[in-house]
Amino acid sequence: MIVVPYDPRWPQQFEAERNRIGRALGALALRIDHHGSTAVPGLAAKPVIDIQVSVAQLQPIAIHAERLAPLGYVHVPHADDAVCPFFHRPVDWPHTHHVHLVEAGGDDERRTLVFRDYLREHEPVAREYEALKRRLAGEFSDGDLASREAYANAKSDFIERVIRAALSGARPEME
Repeated sequence: MIVVPYDPRWPQQFEAERNRIGRALGALALRIDHHGSTAVPGLAAKPVIDIQVSVAQLQPIAIHAERLAPLGYVHVPHADDAVCPFFHRPVDWPHTHHVHLVEAGGDDERRTLVFRDYLREHEPVAREYEALKRRLAGEFSDGDLASREAYANAKSDFIERVIRAALSGARPEME
């Protein structure tokens, strides 16, 4: 896994992609947000722009996939399709952009944004997350899907603690 220093161009890259996705999805996209580590100023990250698109209905996925395909996005069928269909571009790794569809007003939409905002507002917690990501990057390669999923899963406990703290208004207890 590759974690690189924060790149101040990431917000502009998101804005450009948000505009493209917004035009492609039209009224289907109720909200388009930059999330993930590239959305937290100063935070080291994998150089992939994570985008959350809030829609009224996730199904049928084909409606969204047909509109995102001309932009170079491919849908990755997964068990989470019922709650968060996932798309990436380009087709082959390394990806430059990830799109996560979520139900507008739903729990997945809220949790993602709460986590991002908490890291933006609590630099010490963001630094702890960065240290965790750097450690895990040394343990997992990015050469295959299984390693990338293992890297993501290894961050889950930290992310859940931060979300719980954010929703309760407390500072998370870190290990």
